[in-house]
Amino acid sequence: QVQLVESGGGLVQAGDSLRLSCAASGRTFKTYAIGWFRQAPGKDREFVASISRSGDSTYYADSVKGRFTISRDNAERMVYLQMNSLKPEDTAVYYCAAGNYYAYDLPAKYDQWGQGTQVTVSS
Repeated sequence: QVQLVESGGGLVQAGDSLRLSCAASGRTFKTYAIGWFRQAPGKDREFVASISRSGDSTYYADSVKGRFTISRDNAERMVYLQMNSLKPEDTAVYYCAAGNYYAYDLPAKYDQWGQGTQVTVSS
């Protein structure tokens, strides 16, 4: 198993950037694909981006493609989500999650979750 802890959220203005971090513990980290999801109040949790075990393959939701970049450093057991050109509709709690295959965009396909970090984008 792997334990995940997100950080880097905050309050920013529209057009600003943020980088979220997901720190993992456990020697099996590099055997997991990692996904970022988000959940706004009153809405379902939705897929944002994911990355393969090696980091060679990535997958993005259409709503963030071209603005967000996911990356990972297996030596440091870290996954990052660089978010540029933020919009008010990006406001949500952001979660990282571990799963078996990077191209899954359903929350049910991911087994382990962090506690989330709040991102608020003001207009």
